[in-house]
Amino acid sequence: MQTGENEQALRKIIDFTRLLSIATLIIHFYLCCYATFQQLHLMHPIVDHILLPLSKMVLFKTVLTAKLSALGLLIVSLVGSKGKRDEKIRGKTIVTYCLTGLLIYFFSGFVLRLPWLYIGATSFGYLLFMTGGGLLFRMLKLKLGGDIFNKENETFPQEERLLENEYSINLPAKYYYRGVVRDSWVNVTNPFRGTGIYGSPGAGKTYFLIRHFIRQQIKKGHAMLLYDFKYDDLSKIAYNALLKYGHLYVAQPSFYVIDFDRIMHRCNPLEPAMMDDITDAMEASKTILLGLNREWIKKQGDFFVESSISFLTSVIWFLKKYQGGKFCTLPHVIELSMVDYDVLFELLSEEPEIQVYMNPFISAFKRESFDQLEGQMASEKIGLARLSSPKLYYVLSGNDFSLDINDPQAPKIVCLANNPQKTQVYGAVLSLYINRVTKLVNRKKQQRSSLIFDEFPTIFLNNMDELIATARSNQVAVILAMQDYSQLKKMYGRDQAEVIMNICGNIICGQVNGDTAKQLSERFGKINQVKESVSINAMDTSITRSTQLDYAIPASKIAGLSSGEFVGMVADDPTNKIDLKTFHCQIQNDHEAIRQEEQAYQDIPLVRPISPTEILINYQRIKQDIRNLVEDQQQKL
Repeated sequence: MQTGENEQALRKIIDFTRLLSIATLIIHFYLCCYATFQQLHLMHPIVDHILLPLSKMVLFKTVLTAKLSALGLLIVSLVGSKGKRDEKIRGKTIVTYCLTGLLIYFFSGFVLRLPWLYIGATSFGYLLFMTGGGLLFRMLKLKLGGDIFNKENETFPQEERLLENEYSINLPAKYYYRGVVRDSWVNVTNPFRGTGIYGSPGAGKTYFLIRHFIRQQIKKGHAMLLYDFKYDDLSKIAYNALLKYGHLYVAQPSFYVIDFDRIMHRCNPLEPAMMDDITDAMEASKTILLGLNREWIKKQGDFFVESSISFLTSVIWFLKKYQGGKFCTLPHVIELSMVDYDVLFELLSEEPEIQVYMNPFISAFKRESFDQLEGQMASEKIGLARLSSPKLYYVLSGNDFSLDINDPQAPKIVCLANNPQKTQVYGAVLSLYINRVTKLVNRKKQQRSSLIFDEFPTIFLNNMDELIATARSNQVAVILAMQDYSQLKKMYGRDQAEVIMNICGNIICGQVNGDTAKQLSERFGKINQVKESVSINAMDTSITRSTQLDYAIPASKIAGLSSGEFVGMVADDPTNKIDLKTFHCQIQNDHEAIRQEEQAYQDIPLVRPISPTEILINYQRIKQDIRNLVEDQQQKL
């Protein structure tokens, strides 16, 4: 334990050692230049009696040994010296003093024949070296400014093993730790726990992540629903992956594309055989109307919103029951909704199951509350009118395939093509397809499947959180890709957005800002980091080094990630434990191999030649079907 007495004693020893060094040098001068001192009568019998016998000592036999002895004692005294440390002292100054001093100190022997010059030069060299040595042990070398972005402190060990199983997605990566770039793997060993992918435009979501998810899951035999926001960026990857790995499936999968611009396949999302009860019709109507009117998502429970949903539910269920669902398609639903409500109410009221839903409308009609009734009906009709398009009618009224994509006997890969310029309209219809698919895939004893959504906030799915929470046991992997959490809040509202974000077990994030970065930083947790502080006062300088918990990946670092650089956390399961779940790495792509692969891609072939006349005939036929239906029912009534 250091006490004041111990420190004082140490200083006395240091002072004595330095005094001894100076004394050695003075004795050397006296003995070496004795003749000069004798000529100048600078001598005394007592001094001679004491010092002259010392000339027989090994220490003073040669000039070099005497100088080395004095220099060694000086160095010992400097090592133990303690003075105020100063961060302004520079290494160049110290080197200049020390080297110059040593050169003069040792090369002064060449002027030994000039005793006073020799003594002066040696003393001057000695003083220069002593000054440089004093500065050396007072220099304050701080590393506080060496790592201004705290990069070293915010590195941590990551998973370097390849953990592969029959479901996993494995991405090669590199990460920085303790000054070394190391190889690692991002192992999504359990994709069925939900995967959230975040990244601003250009962060590399598609190029570094989604393309590998598609290829590896097709290679491992997954059925797939792929929402392709910018068709055909992802669909072409899926199609060519199926051509390459389709033979690995037990049953050869089929490839389908729903595209409203360049018509490929046709499918009826309101297939009557797939709707078991009226709650299915209600889910479908809610998906359509909330997809068309995004502001309604935050107004669920409002009178006009719920009225529109109830009315559309009644129309869908009526067509489902009418003649075994012969006209149960979305185009027929739209056309029937446009019928004058006095005629329509009379038709719908004949179906017992929807009388409860229609009762408020019929009561308002009987009470002649026409203003209220017009408000209820107009809000629903205006939204549906946007879907009245010959191309939409053509695709939605066909039946090329069913939406049970994970049927083990007939697995499917279905691509839903959107158009960024028509998101508001197409997004609502595609949301209906997705709603029906999620109902059908979440069943037991089906083939494992993947639901991949690029730009997820552009569609509305009311029960996505329930799907992620319950579909794991049925081997349904849900991958949600979006640019930012704020998009999700804007489209779904804060409460539902938080549930969707927090329920995903696997998180992979590129460069994002704001609340998204803050929330993810907190989720990734904290690590021990070394902190240094310096206190400088008039007498002394003290350096304090400590460790404290701080964010492993702060929000500012997430906001500054480069393209292809991702942070995240993966989930494990009881059979595949992962200790190092958090990662901050650069995903490694073989750019040349990908380029060659893309050059060899085959285009998705057209299914059938379709003329505008054929589309228009179908459009007119649907309208005529509804006119005939209304006339037949009126005659019966």
